Amino acid sequence: MSNVYEERATMIAAGELQSFGPFGREHCKNHPNAVNLQLRQLQPASELWSSDGAAGLVGSLQEVTLQEKKRECWLLRKGSSVDSDEMEYDEELYAAGNMVIWSKGSKSQASHVYKAFTVDSPVQQALWCNFGIPQKKKDEQEILEQTVCIVQSSCVNVHSVTGKDFISPLPFQVSNLWPTKFGLLLERKNSAPDASQSPPREPLPTVFSMLHPLDEIAPVVCRPTGLFEAARVQYVSDSTMKIVFSNCEPSIVMTYDTVQCIHSVWALRKVTPDEQSTVLKCPEQVATPQGLMPPSFLTTHLRNISRMDSPGSPFHCHALHNQNRMTSSPGLHSRTHSPSISSMAALSRSHSPGMAAPSFSVAARFNMSYHSSSPRGHSLLPSPNSTANESVLVPEMEPIVPDLCIEQLWSETASSHREMSCQASKVFITSDLCENKYLCFLVESHQQLRCVKFIESNNPSQLIFASVATIPAKDAAPLQDIDAMLVLEANGSLVLYTGVTRVSKVFVPGLLSPTFSLSNHVTHLSTPMDSVSTPAKLSSSLPLLHSLLVGQVAMPSPVSELRGTTKHHETSWLGDYTFQQSVPYIHALRDPVSSRVTLFDTYNCTFSVKCLQAVRFILPKETAMKVLIKWYNIYNAPGGPSAHLEWNLFVTCFMTLMGYNTERLGWTRNLHFEVPLSPVIAPKKARPSDTGSDEDWDYMWCSDYHRQVVFRHACGAVSLESTDTSGCEESLSSTPALRLDPSAPLFPHIPALFYVLHLLYEELKLDELQRSGGRSLVGLLQQLARDLQLEEYIDLYWRDYPSFITTFKESCIIDQAQMEQMLRPSFLRAEPPCVFSWLSSCLRGEEVAPFPYLPGICERTKLLVLSYALYIIGDDNATSVDINSYKLDSCPNILTMIFQLETEKCNPCFSSRSSCMKPDAPNESLAVKLVVWLTSEGFTLKDLESVPFGVALPIRDAIYQCREQPCSDWSEDVCLLIGRQDLTKQAHKVTVAKGKAVSAPATTEAEEEEDGMTDLNQDVIGLIWSQDLRVHEARRLLQSSRPVRVSVVHLPEVSDHEYIEEKENKLLQLCQRTMALPVGRGLFTLFSYHPVPTEPLPVPKLNLTGRAPPQNTMVDLNSGNIDVPPNMTSWSSFHNGVAAGLKIAPASQVDSAWIAYNKPKSPELANEYAGFLMALGLNGHLTKLATLNIHDYLTKGHEMTSIGLLLGVSAAKLSTMDMSITRLLSIHIPALLPPTSTELDVPHNVQVAAVVGIGLVYQGTGHRHNAEVLLAEIGRPPGPEMEYCTDRESYSLAAGLALGMVCLGHGSNLIGMSDLNVPEQLYQYMVGGHRRTHAGINREKHKSPSYQIKEGDTINVDVTCPGATLALAMIYLKTNNRSIADWLKAPDTMFLLDFIKPEFLLLRTLARCIIMWDEILPNSEWVSSNVPQNIGNPVVSEDLNMETLAQAHDYIIAGACMAVGFRFAGSANSDAFDCLVKSFVSNPSTGHYNLQTCLSMVLLALSMVMAGSGNLKVLQLCRFLHKRTSGEMNYGFHMAHHMALGLLFLGGGRYTLSTSNSAIAALLCALYPHFPAHSTDNRYHLQALRHLGVLAAEPRLLVPVDVDTLKPCYALLDVTYKETPWYEETTVELMAPTMLPELQLLKKVKVKGPRYWELSIDMSKGTQHLESILSRDGVLYVKLRAGQLPYKDDPRGWKSLLAPNVNNRNSEVRTFKPEAISTFTSDAALVSFAEYFCKTAYVSPLVNGLKQDTLALFSAILYECVTQENPEMLPTYIAIDQAVRTLEQTEMCETFALWQMRLVLELCESRVLQHRLREGAQGRGLLLSSEFLPVMKNSADGTLDRWLTGDHVLRSYMSGQSLTEDMLSNMLACFLVYHSIPCLSKMSATHLEGSTSFPELLLKFSQLGIPVRALLRLGPLLLGTAGFWTGQLAC
Repeated sequence: MSNVYEERATMIAAGELQSFGPFGREHCKNHPNAVNLQLRQLQPASELWSSDGAAGLVGSLQEVTLQEKKRECWLLRKGSSVDSDEMEYDEELYAAGNMVIWSKGSKSQASHVYKAFTVDSPVQQALWCNFGIPQKKKDEQEILEQTVCIVQSSCVNVHSVTGKDFISPLPFQVSNLWPTKFGLLLERKNSAPDASQSPPREPLPTVFSMLHPLDEIAPVVCRPTGLFEAARVQYVSDSTMKIVFSNCEPSIVMTYDTVQCIHSVWALRKVTPDEQSTVLKCPEQVATPQGLMPPSFLTTHLRNISRMDSPGSPFHCHALHNQNRMTSSPGLHSRTHSPSISSMAALSRSHSPGMAAPSFSVAARFNMSYHSSSPRGHSLLPSPNSTANESVLVPEMEPIVPDLCIEQLWSETASSHREMSCQASKVFITSDLCENKYLCFLVESHQQLRCVKFIESNNPSQLIFASVATIPAKDAAPLQDIDAMLVLEANGSLVLYTGVTRVSKVFVPGLLSPTFSLSNHVTHLSTPMDSVSTPAKLSSSLPLLHSLLVGQVAMPSPVSELRGTTKHHETSWLGDYTFQQSVPYIHALRDPVSSRVTLFDTYNCTFSVKCLQAVRFILPKETAMKVLIKWYNIYNAPGGPSAHLEWNLFVTCFMTLMGYNTERLGWTRNLHFEVPLSPVIAPKKARPSDTGSDEDWDYMWCSDYHRQVVFRHACGAVSLESTDTSGCEESLSSTPALRLDPSAPLFPHIPALFYVLHLLYEELKLDELQRSGGRSLVGLLQQLARDLQLEEYIDLYWRDYPSFITTFKESCIIDQAQMEQMLRPSFLRAEPPCVFSWLSSCLRGEEVAPFPYLPGICERTKLLVLSYALYIIGDDNATSVDINSYKLDSCPNILTMIFQLETEKCNPCFSSRSSCMKPDAPNESLAVKLVVWLTSEGFTLKDLESVPFGVALPIRDAIYQCREQPCSDWSEDVCLLIGRQDLTKQAHKVTVAKGKAVSAPATTEAEEEEDGMTDLNQDVIGLIWSQDLRVHEARRLLQSSRPVRVSVVHLPEVSDHEYIEEKENKLLQLCQRTMALPVGRGLFTLFSYHPVPTEPLPVPKLNLTGRAPPQNTMVDLNSGNIDVPPNMTSWSSFHNGVAAGLKIAPASQVDSAWIAYNKPKSPELANEYAGFLMALGLNGHLTKLATLNIHDYLTKGHEMTSIGLLLGVSAAKLSTMDMSITRLLSIHIPALLPPTSTELDVPHNVQVAAVVGIGLVYQGTGHRHNAEVLLAEIGRPPGPEMEYCTDRESYSLAAGLALGMVCLGHGSNLIGMSDLNVPEQLYQYMVGGHRRTHAGINREKHKSPSYQIKEGDTINVDVTCPGATLALAMIYLKTNNRSIADWLKAPDTMFLLDFIKPEFLLLRTLARCIIMWDEILPNSEWVSSNVPQNIGNPVVSEDLNMETLAQAHDYIIAGACMAVGFRFAGSANSDAFDCLVKSFVSNPSTGHYNLQTCLSMVLLALSMVMAGSGNLKVLQLCRFLHKRTSGEMNYGFHMAHHMALGLLFLGGGRYTLSTSNSAIAALLCALYPHFPAHSTDNRYHLQALRHLGVLAAEPRLLVPVDVDTLKPCYALLDVTYKETPWYEETTVELMAPTMLPELQLLKKVKVKGPRYWELSIDMSKGTQHLESILSRDGVLYVKLRAGQLPYKDDPRGWKSLLAPNVNNRNSEVRTFKPEAISTFTSDAALVSFAEYFCKTAYVSPLVNGLKQDTLALFSAILYECVTQENPEMLPTYIAIDQAVRTLEQTEMCETFALWQMRLVLELCESRVLQHRLREGAQGRGLLLSSEFLPVMKNSADGTLDRWLTGDHVLRSYMSGQSLTEDMLSNMLACFLVYHSIPCLSKMSATHLEGSTSFPELLLKFSQLGIPVRALLRLGPLLLGTAGFWTGQLAC
C-alpha cells in the first residue's frame, strides 16, 4: 500500500488548443502603408529583449543581416482597470515598421485598437513603462503615469495614458531599454573597443537612467560587493556587463558578464546623497593643453585626461542634470553659461507637455555620434572624430548627478567549464504553492533552468538569495496565477512544476506526442505569461500560431512549425523555434462542451480552498507541498470532475493520505459513485456517461439526503426506516475491523489536521452562506473524532447536526502503538472549542478562556470574538492590543489565541464585575469604538447580513446606538455601517445635480436660451421661493437679449420723420438702461454654470434695438436720424462679457486651452472677451491661463483686454504677493518703474486697473514700498505735455483704494511705516493744504509742472479727497479708533460746510462709521445721530443756504445708510431692513441728481443687507426704479438699481455677502457712490471695478437633499448663535433651504427631528466642515425617518397622524393596517413585504386560523420594525419565529437556529446590558420588542417541556448510560442546546445522580454553569418529582 503515496507518473489535462496571431498584425494590413510592410515575408528573429515584471513577455525581432528587413515584435500583458466593466483583459503592444498598435481584448470582448502610433523612422523597440511624477509636497505619494515608449534610432517617443506626449532625444545609440520601478534604463550600444586607442582614457558609462521623459538622462552608479571594493561606488562603465532582465517588484536587475560568463543580480534603488557626493568628488584638476579644467566624474581612482584630441573626444561632464535637483549642488560649479536643456525642461514641464529638444551642449557632453536615419540628418553635433578645438565650446559644466544605483545582491559561482556557458535566454520570477519565490533563468547551452530561491527581508530593498536548484529544461514559462511554471523537457514533454517541485506532466489534446515527430517538425513551447517578464524567441513564418487555454489559466503548448532555412549569427540550437505567449485569466469562460478545467486557484468551492489553507498552515512546508501537489494532480486529471464533485474528491484524497481505505468506509464509499475509484489508488476512469445507470439509484438510496428525509418525523414511513437501518447493520457486521495505514504521509499529523479543520468548522458556523460547507466538513470531522476517541467532539457534532451524525456508525481501530506514532499537539484539548458556547459565556458574564484561531483563515471568528470582548465584556483594550501577543506555549506561530481576559473570578453578583464595566467608558463610547473598529477591519453591512442573527444582535445594537447620535465627521465607511446614508453621501463629497430649468410662462424655448440666465438650479429656487414667481420677474428685469418695447404716441401734428426721430430718441434713453443690465445679471447668475470643455461659453447678445407697437416695427439706432455717441457700447459689451464669465462656477474644469478657445474671431467682440477674462479672474480660473497667453494678450495693446486681464489676474492672486503678477502690473504703472526706464505709453484706464491690481495682490500685507508709492500717487500732480491731466480723479481714487487694500485693517500697527506719516498725509489729501515735496525715486518726474492746469502749491482736494477718505476708512476698518474717526466728522459750521462737496460728506460719513464698526446700530435714531446739530436743526438766519443744508443732510443720511448696509451685509437683519426702508421712503427732494444718488445708495444698502434673500419689498423698489427711463435717469443710476437687483438674488439665492475685511474692501470698490453719467464715463471711477463686489460673495445657502430621492427638500434646522455683547446665546428655528448667518457667529447647526434623522454640525471644532458643505452647493444630505412624510407633501404633519403614536403602541398593534405602510416608509422591500406577507386578501375561507395568526404576527413585526426605525431587524424577527415553529413541529434536524435563539435570550437577560440600559439615556430598550421575545420564549419552553413528560430518555442521558440510535433524537439535542447543558463527561464528573436535595443540585449546577431555568426542568428527573418539590419548599 505504501507505494500509493510515492510520486508517480501522473498526468493532468490541458484545454483545447486555440490558434493565435497578434491582433496588431491584422490591423496593420489595413494601414495605407501595408504594401511596404511585406508582412507575409517576415523573417525570424535572433536577438531578444525583455521588460519588467509588470509588462509581461516581450517577443522581439531585430535585424539579422545588413539587408533592410521589416521586423515585427509584440508583447502581451494582463491588464485590469477599475474604470472598465471588464475587470480583466489582455493588452497587446505590436510594433512593425514605423507603426505601433496597442490593442485590448477580453473574454467577453473581441480585441480592439486602444491606441495606434506612427513614427518617422523604424521602431526599434516598443514597451510599457510607468514613470513617477513627484508631488510638490514632500509627504505626498508620487503619482504613477502609465506610458508607452517607442524607441527610434535617435529618440524615444513617450505617450502617456492621460494624453501627454514627450519626445526624449537619445544622446547616444542605445542597444536596449528596460522598464523599471523608477523609469527607464538605457543600455548604450558599445562602439569600437577602447583598447585600440593609444592614450588610455576613462571608460564611458554604459547604463543610464531616465526618471521622466522631461528629465535628463543620467548615468547609473553601482556598488559591487567584494573583499576589496566594499566602499567603492562607481559609474557602470563595464562594457562586458549586459542586462538580461529587469523587474519592478522587487526592484532588481539581472546582468551577465560576457567575459567571466556569470550572472549577477542587483537591487535597483534611488541613489543616496553620500553616493552622489562620492561619485561627483573632483580630484585635483590637471591643466590640459587648452587650459580647460574638465572635472573628472567617473571612477575616483582614475585621473583626468591629459589629451583632448583623441577620437571620440572626452565626455567632460556627462551632466544631463535632472531639473528637479537644479539647486541641489551649488558647491560643485557655478552655472555661468547659457541655461542648458534642464531649465528648458523645467519650463516646459511647468506648462504643457512639450518636446525637450536636444541642445548642442547635451550631445557635446555625451560627445558621440548623433546619427539620424533620415536624409536630412547631417547632425550639427560633433562627430566621434571631432577635434578638441570644436569641443572647446563647452568648457565647463556641472557633472551629471546620478539618480539610480544598483547594488549587488548575488552572483553565480563561476563554473569550471566556462567556455560552454552562455547568456540566459530567458529570466522570470515564479513562486510555489507555499509562497517561496524563485528567480529562474534558462541557460540554453546547458539545457538547464537554474532557480535561485530568494527571501524578502525586513528591509524591502534587501533580498536574501539562498540555494540554487537546476532543472533540466529546453524551455520554461511561469504561470503566475497558479503559482507554477511549465517546463519543456529535452524529450519534448511538458511538465508542470511549482517552485522546484515537480507536479506532473501536462497532456495537451490535439498535438503529436513528444516521441513521434516528423523529420522536419520540431515541437516547441509557446509561453504564456501573467505578469512575469520572459524574453522569448519568436518567428512569424507560420501564419497561425497556437496558444492554449487550460481552463481559466492560459497554458503553453508545443507547436509544430516548419524549420526556417536562415542561418543565424548566434548559433544557439534553439535559434528559430516558435515562442508565443498568451495572457492567462483567473476567471474564465466555462464551456460545457469543451473539456476545459479549472486550475488550482479557481475553485467554485471556496470552502475547499479554506481547507487547503488550513492544511498548509499546520503542516511542515515539505509535507504541505506534497499534499498540495497530490491534490492538484487529482483535481486536474484528464477527464476531470465537474465542480460539484470537488468536495467528494477532497475528502477521498485527504482520507487516503491519512491512511484510510476509503473503499471500505461506508460513507466515503458512497462518494465513489461519482468519483469512480479513489484517485490516489487507481488512475481515474473517464467520466461516466450522461444516460444514467443502476449505480445512480444505489447512490441516491445511500445518500444522506435520503436518510434525512427518512428520519424526519413528518414522513412517517417507518417501514423504510427499519429496512434502511437493518441493511446498514448487516453490511457492518460482515466487514472485518477497519484499520488505518500508519505509513501514510499524513498519518502522524492526523490530530493536528483534525484540530485545524475543527477550527475551520467553527469559522464556517459564523457565516450563513458557508454553513452548507460546515455540514460537509462535519462528516469528515466526526470520523476523525471517533477514531481519535474524542468523545466530547462527537457530542458537539451530534448536538449541531443530530439527525445527520447518527447516520455514521463506523470507526477505525487505531491501536496504542499507532496512537503513539501520531504527533499529538498540546493545543488539542479534550474540551472542544465551540464559538457559540464562548459567546454565550460572554453574555452570561462568566469568565472566558482564550479562543483559538488560525491567522488568515478564521478571520470572522477573530472579528466576532473581539467584538464581544469589547462591547459585552467592556474591555477597551480588546481591539487595540496586539493579538499576536497571545500565543499558546506549546505551539508557537501556529495557533494564536484571540482574547485573554484577565478579570477576577466572576461572582453572580454584578458589582464584582465592575472591572469590566469601566466607569469612564460609557456604553455609548463602547458602541462607537466597536463600530469604528469594525469599519477599520473592513466589516460592512453585507458581512453583517451573513452573520447568524443571534451572534449579530449585539453588533446591531451598537450600530443602532451610533445611528441615533452620529458624529458629523465620521468617515464614509462608518456612516455606511450605521445605516446613515445621508452622512455617507455627505462624506462622499458630491455636488447636487442641476434640476431642469423651468421656463417662464411667457417665453418660448428659443428665447429661453439666449438671455444667459437659464442655468440656475430650479429645484432649489422652487423651494426657496415656492409661493410666487419673483425669480422670473427678476430675470425679466435683467434680460438684455431681446428688443425693448418703444411706445411713443403718434400725435397728429407730428410728422412721420419727427415721429421716427422721437422713437429713436426714446430708444436711446431705453438703451442707457439696457447697457447697464449686464452688471446686475452677472451678480444674479453668479457661479451657476459648469461649462462643457468642448463648447465655447454661450454669451447672450446685448440687443440695442426696439420694437414699436402696434405694428411691432423695428427701431434701430443705426439709421443715422439721430446722433449716437461714439463707442457707446464698448463698456456695456465688456460688462456683458463679465456677466457671462461670472456664470462659471469655481469648481468647474477650465484649462488654458479652453480659455484661448473662447477667443472670438471678430474684432467687435474683443471687448466682450476682455470682460470674460476679468470674470475668469474673479472666479479663480485665470490662474490656469499660461503665462505665454497672458503676454500674448497684453502685447496686442487692446485697452479693454489689458484692463480685464490685469484686474482678472490680480483678483485671482488676491493677497498672494505673487512676484510674476507684480512685475506684470509694474510695467503698466510708471511710478513703480525705475526713474531711468523708457516711458511707456500706457492708456490711462489701464494704469488705473494696474494700480487697483497692486492693491488686490498685496491686500492686507502692509507692504512698505507699495504703500509708499501709492500714497504719493494719490496726490500725483499733473505733468507737462498733457500727462496725467485727464480723468485724474479715477487714478487718485484707485491709488487710495489700493493703499487702503495694502494696509487693510492694520490701523496704527503699520510696521515700518511710521516715517511715512500715512494717516496725516491722507488727512492732508482730504482737507487740502500746502503740497509736500515729492520724496522717493520719482521726484525727478514731477519737477516740471503742467502747462495746462495751474494748481499752484496747494493740493487739489477735489481730486485727492475721495481716495484719501476711503484709504483712511480701509486702513482703520473696524479698529474703533475714535481720534481718526473724529477727523472724518461732518463740519459743524456753515463756513466749513461751504468748503466741502456734498458727495464727500457721504464718503466721510461712511468712512467714519465703518471705522467705528461696533457703534453702528440698525435704527433710525442712530442714522439721524450722524447729522451734526447745525445741519439737522439749523439756527435760522438770513445768510443760511437751505439748499446746501438739505443736500448735506441727504448725503450724510445716505452715508449712514450705506454704513448700516456694510455692517449688516448678508445678514437679512430685520431691524436694519426696517430702518433702511424708512430712510428710503422719507428722503426729501433736493434736486433730481442728488435725490437719485441718495436713493440709489440707500437701495444698494438695502440689497446688501438682504443679499441673496430675494426680498419682495426690495424687488418692488427695484422694479419701480427700472421703469423710470426719463431723461434724468442716466446710465449710472440704472447701473446702481440693477446692481441692487443682482445683489438681492445673488447667485440665484445661493450666495450672500460677507462682512470680512476683504469683502468690505471689495464692496467699497464696487459700490463707490459716484456712478458714471454715461456708458463711456470713467472720469471718477473705472467701470470695471463695479464687478469686484463678487469677491465679497460667499455661499451660505444650506440645501437639505433627501438622500433617497436625491432631490432638494425642506427640513427644520436649529441654528445656535454664540454669545455676543449684544445678545445671549440663542437658538432659532429655520426651515431649510435657508441662508445661514456668518459662520463665525454660530455655535451649532442641527437638523431637527422628528421627520428627519437628527444630525448636528458643531462649530466649536472649527467651521471647516460646514464651509466644505456650503462650498459644494450647500448640499446637506438628510434621511427621512420611517413613518414620516416630507414637508412638501405634508406641510402641517396631519397626514402622518395615520401613523399611531409610538409611545402607546400596545393597544394599536392589532389595529395596524399593512396598507398604511406607505405612510411610514418608502423602502421598496418593506412595502413589498407588507403587500405579500401581511395582507389577508389572498387568504381563502378554507384556510385555518393559523394563517391568520401568521399574518397578524407579520403585521405586528413589521409595525414594530418600522416605528422603531430598525427595519433591518425584520429578518431577525422572522428567523426567531421560524426557529420556534420548527421546534414546535419537532422537525429540527440541526440545532443552529436554536443556538441563535439562546444567544438572543441571553443577550436580553445579560446583566451587563441591563445595567447599561438603566444608566443609558432616553430609557431606550433593546432592539427587540419587549412583547415579542417573551411570547417566543414561552413557545419554545412549552414545546420542550411537553417533550420532557413521561419516562424519559433525558434521564438515561444524564446518568451516562449508552443510548441507542433511536434514543438519540433531535429533540434531545435541542433540549441540551437550548438549556446549556454540558456534555456527559462533565456531568458525570460532578455526580449529579447522587444528589439528594435541591440546594445540593443548585450548587452543582452553578459549578457547571447551567442556568437555573434548566435546573427547574432537570430537577424532577434527577431527584424524583416529590423530592424535588420538597427540596424547593425547604429552600
